[in-house]
Amino acid sequence: MSASSSSCTNPMAGEEAKGGVTVLPVVEDKYGGVMTEISHPMDPSAFSALLQSSLSSWTLQGKKGVWIKLPRQLIGLAEAAVKEGFWFHHAEKDYLMLVYWIPIEGDTIPSNASHRVGIGAFVINHNKEVLVVQEKTGRFQGQGIWKFPTGVVNEGEYIHDGSVREVKEETGVDTEFVQVLAFRQTHKAFFGKSDLFFVCMLKPLSLEINAQETEIEAAQWMPWDEYTKQPFVQNHELLRYMTAICSAKANGDYEGFTPLRVSAPDQQGNLYFNTRDLH
Repeated sequence: MSASSSSCTNPMAGEEAKGGVTVLPVVEDKYGGVMTEISHPMDPSAFSALLQSSLSSWTLQGKKGVWIKLPRQLIGLAEAAVKEGFWFHHAEKDYLMLVYWIPIEGDTIPSNASHRVGIGAFVINHNKEVLVVQEKTGRFQGQGIWKFPTGVVNEGEYIHDGSVREVKEETGVDTEFVQVLAFRQTHKAFFGKSDLFFVCMLKPLSLEINAQETEIEAAQWMPWDEYTKQPFVQNHELLRYMTAICSAKANGDYEGFTPLRVSAPDQQGNLYFNTRDLH
């Protein structure tokens, strides 16, 4: 439930609504709500009074959700909004978004993003060697564990693009995305959020390794059998399943999901599906 925004005029002055009431300038969203973006400094008490009159006006208009976008330099106004019943919805590096629900019945405002998306890259060459790394930081630091390159998909980045980027960043190897082989969902991960982890197969386009100095201790092409025999792999159910899936794919006995660029009513995206079995 998001609204496109436009730069507001000075909110100290507000704008006059029907009946001569001064309200905050807003843009309407397609869900019956409004959003105001505060862009100029103002006294918190004046902001509070303007917010009260605005809420009264929006209530009479039958509005539902009310969003306030505060840039970080005006974060001091958040206290006044919270006192009027607003709560924090989400924050980015340069703003805080607050929200308020006007109707008496339960709100239908969706929570902030609930998942983080990660990838694990299965890259195998013509010699049946898999690309593996040892991490310099994090939970596997100093344990001598060889693992697939992994990482987090950036905002606005597709899964297949993110997997290619992460492999390049960590190992210097150029790759071509092949398929999503499987995915795992867990909860209570990064800052209590849920986690989606996609196992992706990629085809190497280069073989020379140039390991990332900041995060990667070492990287190499390792024989597949040597990788799978690691106690770290053998002792973890998830990794045993992952290696079984990757082996089946490498042997031609398994089909994953290929991205297809498709359009929806108001956006473009990718549909990942099994192209072999859907004719």
